Amino acid sequence: MSVARDLRTLLRLRNFRRLLTVRLLSQSADGVYQVALAAYVVFSPEKQTSAAAIASAMAVLLLPYSLIGPFAGVLLDRWPRRQIFLYGNLLRAALACSTALLILASVPDWLFYASALCVTAVNRFVLAGLSAALPRVVDTDRLVVANSLSPTAGTLAATAGGGLAFVVRLLADESDAAVVLLGSMLYLLSALASLRLPRTLLGPDTNGSPLRLRAALAVTARGLVAGLRHLAQRNHAARALAAMTVIRFCYGALTVMVLMLCRYAWSDTESDGLALLGLAVGVSGAGFFVAAVFTPWAVGQLGRYGWIVACAGAAAVLVPALGLSFAPVPMLIAALVLGAVTQGSKIATDTVVQTSVDDSFRGRVFSLYDVLFNVAFVSAAGVAALMLPPDGRSIAVVAVVSVLYAVVAVTMFHWRRTEARR
Repeated sequence: MSVARDLRTLLRLRNFRRLLTVRLLSQSADGVYQVALAAYVVFSPEKQTSAAAIASAMAVLLLPYSLIGPFAGVLLDRWPRRQIFLYGNLLRAALACSTALLILASVPDWLFYASALCVTAVNRFVLAGLSAALPRVVDTDRLVVANSLSPTAGTLAATAGGGLAFVVRLLADESDAAVVLLGSMLYLLSALASLRLPRTLLGPDTNGSPLRLRAALAVTARGLVAGLRHLAQRNHAARALAAMTVIRFCYGALTVMVLMLCRYAWSDTESDGLALLGLAVGVSGAGFFVAAVFTPWAVGQLGRYGWIVACAGAAAVLVPALGLSFAPVPMLIAALVLGAVTQGSKIATDTVVQTSVDDSFRGRVFSLYDVLFNVAFVSAAGVAALMLPPDGRSIAVVAVVSVLYAVVAVTMFHWRRTEARR
């Protein structure tokens, strides 16, 4: 089988394996950290969480990154990406330790969110850098397969990290601080793993000397404008990003709905609700694995646009069919489907961006990509907060999400036919 052969070839590439190791350790730490935050913010017995509270937490943690995202892009295109992985993960390890201390000290929520925000901000540098660096360790012919394996393996690592966090939380008498400290240790291991990569291997290609931090402020505006102009000239990348942003919006709205269902509709205790959420996350992770296996073959058969059309079209049909019952088993099946749809679309989008955008602009474009992801997710959480009842059961949310998936499928199909005629 061609995909299996390509996967074996990729895993024989020493530097690809090393970059993959950095990703796996980093994203497993993300999974641990996110479970700790969810347990502390959403499932603490003393907190009466609402959809509005969840949306507010997401806004605090994600929206401010929209302000620093352009800075991340400029720096990713000028700083050695290997050093970003090293120092970024070291900084996250230190910040996660600080978060654990804040949990133990029972500080006001705003101080806890400030610490968590710092970890999330650094995370954006690392994830955007991993995507921008991937073409430096694999050849163009295997980039689709690499985009299937690497980000999906990272997502599965995050899921595994979340599962490990549940175990540690139970063993540590439901201590969220202990879980955060586990995440800190994994961030440290990721930093150490990055030292195995040559300093200059991952780029970026620059014509001048590396940008100093104090000079970043002066060039950010010019760099952002140049990145946007470059993206505007790459219709394939711009269209794929637009479709992926809408798909991410849909995923965000359904995520908030599942959180509320787990918290109030499907369980009587906070511990049971957290366990159900963990199961939903695990099932969605399995969908990501399914996407990793089938996307290279599907892209070969349908093309990148065609695969996004198929993913969005499947979601448009299956979300109402499975979700309107608001029962655990159909919703878990829906989580599997949405995991496959979201990751399958992302793999295709990543490949379009990587092959359409010049290396010297990839950092900026992937940072903009991350900003779109965050804004779409938080916007979805805000819309869901306005529409969701206290128990999370909302026909309106399911209907809106289904329509948006259908719009993506129809629009991408039209773009695909337009490109085929040229």
